[in-house]
Amino acid sequence: MFGERLKEIRIEKGYTQAQLAEKLMTTQSTLGKYERGELQPSLETIKAICKVLDVSSDYLLEIEK
Repeated sequence: MFGERLKEIRIEKGYTQAQLAEKLMTTQSTLGKYERGELQPSLETIKAICKVLDVSSDYLLEIEK
């Protein structure tokens, strides 16, 4: 699930929700909703998350090849 993977990577990279939200120019509340699966980010937000966390979209979205 996207939210679980996002949280896992965020913690692995050493970011708090507040720190990552600031880098993404969003709120901690919104980031928490992404992690809990209550809200799906836009494609642009997914791109930004991948850039900040230095991961591929395939990895973030758990796309199997």
